[in-house]
Amino acid sequence: MNESLGKSVDVAIVGAGITGLSAAWHLSQRGLTVAAFDGTGIGSGATAVQPGGVRQQWGTEVACRMAREAYAFYNEIGERLAPAVDPRLTACGYLFVARGEAELAAQRERLELQHKLGIPSREVTPEEAGELVEGLDTSEVVGGVWCDQDGYFDRPLAVVGAFADAAARDGATFVGRRVERIARDGEGWRLELAGGEVARAGAVVVAAAWDTPKLLGPLGVELPIEREPKYLFYSDPIRERLLEPLVVVPELHFAAKQLADGSVLASDLGGGSRPDEGKEDWHRNVRRAITATLPILEYVSFPVLVEGFYDVTPDRQPVLGAIDGHDGLFVAAGLNGRGLMMAPAIGRVIADGVATGEVEDWMSALSPSRFADGTLTPELQVV
Repeated sequence: MNESLGKSVDVAIVGAGITGLSAAWHLSQRGLTVAAFDGTGIGSGATAVQPGGVRQQWGTEVACRMAREAYAFYNEIGERLAPAVDPRLTACGYLFVARGEAELAAQRERLELQHKLGIPSREVTPEEAGELVEGLDTSEVVGGVWCDQDGYFDRPLAVVGAFADAAARDGATFVGRRVERIARDGEGWRLELAGGEVARAGAVVVAAAWDTPKLLGPLGVELPIEREPKYLFYSDPIRERLLEPLVVVPELHFAAKQLADGSVLASDLGGGSRPDEGKEDWHRNVRRAITATLPILEYVSFPVLVEGFYDVTPDRQPVLGAIDGHDGLFVAAGLNGRGLMMAPAIGRVIADGVATGEVEDWMSALSPSRFADGTLTPELQVV
C-alpha cells in the first residue's frame, strides 16, 4: 500500500447504495466529515433494481418501529432532502390476503402488534377485500389485513438521488473505488482500495450488502449474510388501470402491483435461484395465482424477467450497529429487501451510534452480536 487518498475523514462508509447514502446524509447532518466508497457507483447493486415499495405492516416490533419512522420521513422528503425530482410517494395501500384460517390467525397476531405501535392497519372481511381491490376473486378468501398508508414511490431512483445530493450539499464526498481491505490504524481505521490507494477514517460503517462478510471476516467478525436472488415479472405498460393496491397472497407465494407507468409487476415469492431452470415454473405459479385470486390480470402477459438480490440473514432482520471489540466499526447490512423502505431509520440509527454511542433498547434485536448470542427475533412478513 502506498498512495494516500487525501486527508482522514471522521467516518468512511463502505457502499453507496441507499443504505450507505442515508447514513452519509445523517452523519453529515451531525457535522461529521464523511466519505462514501463504492467501486460500482452510487445507487448500484440491489438499490438499482428495487421497485420502490414502502409499507408499515411487519411482524416484529423492531421492523414496525423502523418502518413507521421511515414512513414519517418519506412523507416529508421534500422538506428533508429537497429532491431534484419528485419521487412521488403514492399511498396505493397493501392488502395481505388470507385463504385459510391459519394464515388469518397469523395476520391477526401481527395486526395486534401493529396497533400497539400506532400503525393504522385493519382486518378486512372477504367482502371488504373485494371492495378495496377491484377484480379480486374472494370466493376462496377468508379475510385479510389492509393498510391504506402503505404505498410505492413512482420514481424510486429519485429517492436515491435525493439522499446522494443532500449528503453532498452537507459536505459528504463520494469516492469511486472498491474497498478491498479494512484494518486498524492506531486509534482509527485504514481502508485499502483497489488500485493501491489508502484512505483513513476515525470510524467505518460497512454497508456493503452481501459483500460485508468478506470485508469483516479478516477482522475475526463472522456475519451470516448471504446473497439471495429475487425475480420479478413485468408486463409491458397497459393504458387501463387494472390493479391499484399491492396484493400479497402468502399461501400462494404471490404478489402483484400495477406501477405508475402502467406496467404490472408480479412475483413468485417462493421462486428459487436458477432462472435458466426455474423461470417457467415461476411463471406458471404466477399464472395459477392470478387465475385463483386476480382474474382481472388473466390476459396480461409478462415478457420481462428482472433479476435482483436481497442480502439476507437467518432471521430475516438487518444487521445494524457497532461491532463488539472493534471500536469505531459499524455495520448496516443484511437488509432482506427493505433497504429503500427503511433507509431513513437505518441511517439515523447508524448516525446516532457513531456520534453518541447510544441506540434505543429495541434496536438490540438487530445487533451484530445476536448470532453468536443466539438471540434471534425472526421476521416472518418478508415479501
